[in-house]
Amino acid sequence: MGKSSKDKRDVYYRKAKELGYRARSAFKLLQLNEQFHFLDDPNLKRVVDLCAAPGSWSQVLSKTMFKGIKESEVTEDDERKIVAVDLQPMSPIDHVTRLQADITHPRTLNKILELFNNSKADFVCSDGAPDVTGLHDLDEYVQQQLIMSALQLTTCILKEGGIFVAKIFRGRDINLLYTQLGYLFEQVICAKPRSSRGTSLEAFIVCIGYIPPKGWQPKLDENISVQEFFQGLKTDSKNQPRVIERYYEEERNIAEFMSCGGLQSFDSDATYHYDVVAALSDVSLDPVQSPTSPAYKKDS
Repeated sequence: MGKSSKDKRDVYYRKAKELGYRARSAFKLLQLNEQFHFLDDPNLKRVVDLCAAPGSWSQVLSKTMFKGIKESEVTEDDERKIVAVDLQPMSPIDHVTRLQADITHPRTLNKILELFNNSKADFVCSDGAPDVTGLHDLDEYVQQQLIMSALQLTTCILKEGGIFVAKIFRGRDINLLYTQLGYLFEQVICAKPRSSRGTSLEAFIVCIGYIPPKGWQPKLDENISVQEFFQGLKTDSKNQPRVIERYYEEERNIAEFMSCGGLQSFDSDATYHYDVVAALSDVSLDPVQSPTSPAYKKDS
């Protein structure tokens, strides 16, 4: 969680600490679920959280899927499984299998399928984002490449009819991404949770109803490009019609845009006054998570 003075004034930052979430981003997934209810499905069994560190989305998934159930009470026959994948280490989370791995490597795909007993996932999400530089065009491009990497893995592990949710940066070329996703999902919606700051380009794509093209077999290979991976789909430029006599522009889709979170939700850009009694109570909260690589464990 952030440590700047701006973060400490943020109501969602404080609420996350009070409720034990590792980051304020937990409320983004909660508010997305308020709108689309993808975590309320009783048939939700296998979930993959990509770019999961520090683990706030995995915490939400664990509390939702295993509500009121202790980890010691889960039997071996229980089909519900949550796999969190990230290159960075994560502290343990109840009911979550942590996988420190690269989402672009085939070994990661094989390991996830092994944990799922070779069954496909019902839901895949990604809250990953690159370290922003302040150069919007560059940040949008890097973020889109991260989404495409997550999408490649998703097409290999997501079952037909499954749901994919990922963070995006809305820029001038975002409609092209909507169009590409539209070839793989029945419905693509751009959503902005109220916990996401209005000054940020951040939003989330909610892709509902995975429909892989007939005859297309996605195969993850670290030595092939994104274009080669999706070869055979309409997203491949080789399959697009070419018009020489006149200017031709590829048709693009515009995803529906909506705000998630009720009017009673806090505004992430507003300042709220805390109750005087609560402020004087001087309640000390325990750390949300233990350090993954503390300095005292390093060799001096």
